[in-house]
Amino acid sequence: VKEAQAAQEVAAQLDAVLKSTGGAAGMTRDALEEQALALSKVTRFEDDAILAGNAIMLTFTNIGKDIFPRATQATLDLSTAFGMDLQSATMMVGKALNDPKQGLTALSKAGVQFTEDQKETIKTMVEMGDVAGAQAIILRELEIQTGGSAVAAGQTRAGQIDILKNALGNVKEEIGGALIPAVTG
Repeated sequence: VKEAQAAQEVAAQLDAVLKSTGGAAGMTRDALEEQALALSKVTRFEDDAILAGNAIMLTFTNIGKDIFPRATQATLDLSTAFGMDLQSATMMVGKALNDPKQGLTALSKAGVQFTEDQKETIKTMVEMGDVAGAQAIILRELEIQTGGSAVAAGQTRAGQIDILKNALGNVKEEIGGALIPAVTG
């Protein structure tokens, strides 16, 4: 029941952010849940943790549906590669993508390196209204420097154990979800 309640809390937060932002990201709850479940099967991250990160990412309303899935993967890779918690990685990536001209600072401080040419190109693209192009440069650099880290960690013995634990946690959520009406009734 606790597992199901935690999952319901994450879903409620996700729904609240989707509503408050007017669906600015162009992502649906179903699409987000599908992506999170798929990622939880190949990374050490539990699907509810990914969805909680997505709820944060959704608050950055300049990140659209074409960028959002890559941004989610980038947060998992950054978190894994740099040993940081998922919430911090999500905030860094979200800020950088939401306002590419200003948002590179946090990523740079964390250790993601951008050349002066890249910084200038990003600045120029934003000034010309090509935010998506600037976002693509940021994501490409994140993918070059940290890409594949989360999946690689999922392929280790410890990662495989975490993936199994996550799958068992999902079974607990389903059982708990079935029990909640009986408990609250």
